[in-house]
Amino acid sequence: MSAATRPPSIPPKDGVAPVDEVLPPGELVTFGLQHVLGMYAGAVAVPLIVGFAFDLSPSDIGFLIAADIFAAGLATLVQTIGFRIGKIGFGARLPIMQGCTFAAVAPIVAVAGDQSKQLPESVSHPLMTEIFGAIIIAGIIAIFIAPVISKSRRFFPPLVVGTVILIIGVSLLPVASGWAENIGGKDQGAPKQLGLAAFTLILILAIQRFGNETLKRTSIMAGIVVGTIVAIPLGFTDFSNVGDSNVVGFPTPFHFGAPSFNLSIVITMLIVMIVSMVETTGDLIAVGEIVGKEADEQVVADGMRADGISSAIGGIFNTFPYTAYAENVGLVSLSGVKSRWVVAVAGGIMVILGLFPIVGAVVAAIPLPVLGGAGFVMFGTVAAIGAKTLNKVNFDDGANLIIVATALGIGLIPVGVPTIYDGFPEWFRTIAGSGISAGTITVVALNYFFNEAGKGKKTADALNESPALVGADEVAHARAVLARAEAEAEATKVTAGA
Repeated sequence: MSAATRPPSIPPKDGVAPVDEVLPPGELVTFGLQHVLGMYAGAVAVPLIVGFAFDLSPSDIGFLIAADIFAAGLATLVQTIGFRIGKIGFGARLPIMQGCTFAAVAPIVAVAGDQSKQLPESVSHPLMTEIFGAIIIAGIIAIFIAPVISKSRRFFPPLVVGTVILIIGVSLLPVASGWAENIGGKDQGAPKQLGLAAFTLILILAIQRFGNETLKRTSIMAGIVVGTIVAIPLGFTDFSNVGDSNVVGFPTPFHFGAPSFNLSIVITMLIVMIVSMVETTGDLIAVGEIVGKEADEQVVADGMRADGISSAIGGIFNTFPYTAYAENVGLVSLSGVKSRWVVAVAGGIMVILGLFPIVGAVVAAIPLPVLGGAGFVMFGTVAAIGAKTLNKVNFDDGANLIIVATALGIGLIPVGVPTIYDGFPEWFRTIAGSGISAGTITVVALNYFFNEAGKGKKTADALNESPALVGADEVAHARAVLARAEAEAEATKVTAGA
């Protein structure tokens, strides 16, 4: 960001910038808890989806949830507090909440497609160990390529990012549909199952329409809680496994067995890792604008390294790739509380919650139709964010329209016809069978072919870069300067003619 367009930093208070201000303990805990509530439903969604996709036992799903919350807390602490090893930094030191990326869900569910039966409790799952092994490798690689990705953001304009996010959201909607009908469970597809899903969905919509701002931010969680309470007397819930769970326990590393490695899954997870790093980049720059600390190339690289090391640690603790949560970026802006220490406390709260497996067991007992009703909103929101990002793209040139159409079509082939690649080698099925992987490769390649290859960098291209990647204020300022220059040029012509 150039000096001419850089927004002025927020003046420090008593010599301390707002982002580094340590608030009184009561405020730290209160505002930190608000951040936890704002992202908790999204954070537990990923292990829930993966657990059900692999037909894991309720206790194992509860373990996944607890481990995920624990690792998400550690990831948040790394991102907010940060540390250095020599000259290499980890963590952007911004108020960024970390959680599992939804980009990992679709490819992991695709890998789980070979799972045909539920394994007994405590039996390690070979596919699970391959997934966690791939996440560890992808996380380590991400640490080393972070500086490269931070310098290569022009290859990830809104055209690419929006298309990928749209594919992610649409790919996940069938998962929500399966939950709504209680897929694989008792009375699958019965009106009462769909009715419970519809009740949860309507409740969430009602909260969004009539609730206050605080309630709206927790509408997903409120809908799930109320939906579960309503389901209890109707016989939808089974909390019998909760009593078998430990109240307190440390997440066991390699719970499903020692990590194993499959090259095709490693490649898929690396693609997911790059996508999540791009997501984090947008959130870092956005929150930097909010708190008055420029997220320059170095800050972005440090934030990406935090993604990498957190994901590698997550793989050890049986969880998934981590990225910044955009919901919490909005919460920073909405609350006006800019201290990174507030979010660090939120990370500490997540770590503590992860030490209580019984909490995960309770969450795992939530009826699938309730999750289905909430899933339509959660996953639909992901797709809508992708569409919103694409709104920044200039489609007057037909090439961009063709790029999005082709990538969307190829990315959604496995969603519509899951068996289409069954005759291909396993490595190809793992990559092409995942909408996110196939769509990402397609849109990046086509964007380079149509918009980058053989062309120099143009002013118009710079103005069309995503505000999520370069800062909305900078784009607005650049466009205003261009408009003013054009107006002055026009005035000069008129004067000369006179």
